[in-house]
Amino acid sequence: MLHTRTTPAGRRRAFRERLAEERLLLMPGALNPLSARLIQDTGFEAAYLSGAVLAADLGLPDIGLTTATEVAARAQQTTRATDLPVLVDADTGFGEPMNAARTVQLMEDAGLAGLHLEDQVNPKRCGHLDGKSVVPRAEMTRRVRAAVDARRDPDFLLMARTDARAVEGLDAAIDRAKAYVDAGADAIFPEALADEAEFEAFRKAVPVPLLANMTEFGKGPLLGARTLENLGYDIALYPVTLLRLAMGAVEDGLRTLAAEGTQESLLPRMQTRSRLYELLGYEDYSAFDSAVFDFTLPPGNHPGT
Repeated sequence: MLHTRTTPAGRRRAFRERLAEERLLLMPGALNPLSARLIQDTGFEAAYLSGAVLAADLGLPDIGLTTATEVAARAQQTTRATDLPVLVDADTGFGEPMNAARTVQLMEDAGLAGLHLEDQVNPKRCGHLDGKSVVPRAEMTRRVRAAVDARRDPDFLLMARTDARAVEGLDAAIDRAKAYVDAGADAIFPEALADEAEFEAFRKAVPVPLLANMTEFGKGPLLGARTLENLGYDIALYPVTLLRLAMGAVEDGLRTLAAEGTQESLLPRMQTRSRLYELLGYEDYSAFDSAVFDFTLPPGNHPGT
């Protein structure tokens, strides 16, 4: 009620401990704070904030138009609503290495469990679009080192994402990942791998936790959780799934409303009022309000006495 029952430091430690287990972590992307609470309520162990989702929510394409402060503000709203560790997409760090350093501290202050920085040029574009460009390896290494130096909580996870597979090939992407680990990255996010064999090659070459991006309509295959676990991956990411589901339902609902002039046929597809109130914890708020305001002053404490 009002806020989470856990602290950012506790969630960061829990995230680290969970990644140390030899068990795949399924991580859906939240589209807003309420959906983050639903991710928790459904039994998932962590949530994600996608830069593409935030941009789309603002009516913008995912081409580097959002700012660090916009992302941090949404992150803070989300971490207030869930006890799950939350990983955030921090794009390129929003500028030069000094900007990446500031971004780390903004995201720490927002209550997140970690972030990932990528090696695209700034401004970036969606990792599954053609025409991407990556910065030189040395420049991304400086970006990672700046993030490491700026980190105040050692449990805050710093993940490096490489988009080099589509630009320079698999071997170069693996070499970059190793360099980013040497620079201090705790985990690696290899973006847009082409097939299962490439996922396997990355796992064999890179000794830190790896994230597999299972985004829909992208360049890579949608591998099942059992396959990813057998390949040795640590996180299966579903960054835009909930947004796509929600927007598909919204569009269908609008067309139905326009065609039929009533929402009657849509009712079976809606979340009920009672379920929404349950998710929001209405009863907890009522109990809290009663405990604070429904009391009797002891004798001698009434106004005017």
